[in-house]
Amino acid sequence: MASPSRARGTDVQTFEWIDGTSIEQAAALLKDGASGLAVAKAGGIDLVDLMKEGIVRPARVINLRTIPGLDGISVGSSGELRLGALVTLAQICESPDVLAHCPALAEAARHAATPQVRNAATIGGNLLQRPRCWYYRTAHFHQDGREPALAAISGEHQYHAVFDNTTSAMVHASTPATALAAYHASVEVSRGAGRTRTVPLESFLLPPDARRDRDAAIEPGEILTTVIVPASAAGTRSAYHKQTERESYDWPICDVAVVLRLDGPVTEASIVTGWVGPTPRRAVEAEHLLRGQTVTEDLARRAAAAAVAGATPLPKNAYKVPVLEAVVRRTILAAAQVG
Repeated sequence: MASPSRARGTDVQTFEWIDGTSIEQAAALLKDGASGLAVAKAGGIDLVDLMKEGIVRPARVINLRTIPGLDGISVGSSGELRLGALVTLAQICESPDVLAHCPALAEAARHAATPQVRNAATIGGNLLQRPRCWYYRTAHFHQDGREPALAAISGEHQYHAVFDNTTSAMVHASTPATALAAYHASVEVSRGAGRTRTVPLESFLLPPDARRDRDAAIEPGEILTTVIVPASAAGTRSAYHKQTERESYDWPICDVAVVLRLDGPVTEASIVTGWVGPTPRRAVEAEHLLRGQTVTEDLARRAAAAAVAGATPLPKNAYKVPVLEAVVRRTILAAAQVG
């Protein structure tokens, strides 16, 4: 189906739909639409929401779900876990390879969204989704030079950032990203024909910005093809916790992933917090406190206090700081299997 793009002010948004046949073909189509008129669709959960709100108005949608070879989970020759970008969150929850290599990632995927969404949403699309900030998701705040990021700082920001929030209070919306960052994951992006590059996830995810087409270090004509989690060393343990207001599905107040390498004392520690800053945030000082020490209730408490030191909560979200501190402490203890 081919038709002209939507004219502003009309009630109907029309666009051209193209089923992708290869990475090369899809990349070329996306590069041709570098002005933002061409977009890629994986599961489509985020894209449909953005189109319904009028935030995104593509002339062309390239369906990536029809490209073969991007929906598999495998273990590489070096023991690394490889997730195709079209692997669904439901697959990640249930995969024996993920459960064996990255249990905190399986737990994070299991607590993302609803069962219906997990069956459709892909890991690639989940990492590339735009902010879930209610100002960003309202077309009114994209008109006449308005800046959604500033609207949140001065408006309703109960669920927004408590770190790095001076210019934008929007938080990154991916739950699996927190666990992936704790495992030091990378992503592979490709233009096809063997032209690929690998980017550490922490460098790949960018602070949300309504003035950009995406919140990731991916260029026009590039497609996220694979998420790579390096092999874990012997003695590695991990835990993940997502804190919400209700037991049923809800957006997080915060989430925490902890990966520890233990040989009696902690020899390596990775602590990442999500939904409290523009991107998943590594708790460097807390990690430093754990290294070389045996995890106890007291040590976990001190590390948790270090994880929230320097928080700059806004008037309506200061409650997130003690909640985050408690979740960090509990997740450290769970990863170390203390208590």
